[in-house]
Amino acid sequence: MIPAPYHLYLGHSADPLGIKTSRGVAMFRPADCVGEFRHDDCPQTLGLPRLGMAEAVAAGAKTLILGIAGAGGKLGADLVDDAAAALEAGLNVASGLHQRLRDEPRLAALAEARGLQLFDVREPPAGLSVGKGYARAGNRLLTVGTDCSVGKMVATLALTRGLQARGVAADFRATGQTGILIAGEGVAVDAVVADFISGAIEQLAPARDDDGWDMIEGQGSLFHPSFAGVSLGLLHGAQPRALIMCHEPGRPHMRGIPGRALPGLAECLEANLAAARLTSPDVEAVGVCLNTSGMDADAARRLFAATEDELGLPCTDPIAFGVDPILDKLCPAPFARSTTASR
Repeated sequence: MIPAPYHLYLGHSADPLGIKTSRGVAMFRPADCVGEFRHDDCPQTLGLPRLGMAEAVAAGAKTLILGIAGAGGKLGADLVDDAAAALEAGLNVASGLHQRLRDEPRLAALAEARGLQLFDVREPPAGLSVGKGYARAGNRLLTVGTDCSVGKMVATLALTRGLQARGVAADFRATGQTGILIAGEGVAVDAVVADFISGAIEQLAPARDDDGWDMIEGQGSLFHPSFAGVSLGLLHGAQPRALIMCHEPGRPHMRGIPGRALPGLAECLEANLAAARLTSPDVEAVGVCLNTSGMDADAARRLFAATEDELGLPCTDPIAFGVDPILDKLCPAPFARSTTASR
């Protein structure tokens, strides 16, 4: 386990999506967050105290979370310098980037000299098997999206907590760096060798014989040329009984690919359902989660209504408006008891 409390790293980030890991940890584990570290040119903030490394240690922090994400997931020179400063101040360092902290000689040497730890979250478990797609018992929900970073993790966590509040057993299954840092466990599926993606998810959410739900965090999008392979492996390995479509209205293009438009909701939903049917023939769509943080409340409500009319599914913003409309559809029959094993 990564020692808490945490100091959250924002660095030089100018892109709000670039700090989504730090933001997610602050949102869902606020009691474990001491402060934020950002340089003078960083316009982003999580509303936490802005602390230097030594100040964070004095405030009780145990670990610096390098909660930024960028294309390729590499450790830049500034990031290495800041991680080194954290180690010198007495902080462990945790990262979800593809490039491993332990492979940076300067950081490895500092950690060893000071008796501190480096945590590389994107480390797939050993002994993974290829997926088989055999029917397995249990209720599983997977969030899917029109693009990357549209709120799949947030929706999954909100729905998990909503089910738990209703007395329904529900377990969040993290598949990305932010989710793993929040949950304390999971599989960083984008670090898994392609042949083993579906098998990794079968292992993450195995058969269960109660009435509970495995709530599986989605990744990427079937329509994103860079990450569709991960999304497809998740669909097959999750063997979901239920899908939630996630989308950010007004996004001008696929993240990182100017000029490539996002798919329409109906088109994207049908593509995901078709792919999911390979391992879950009876899969259903049960709702739409929109990130309306850039809209006023009245405009968001109008969009919810229009989306519900178009798709025939409950639609909400899980943070601003809650998840009750979707849970009202998810909790009653036919989802009260899984029948997957009998098919």
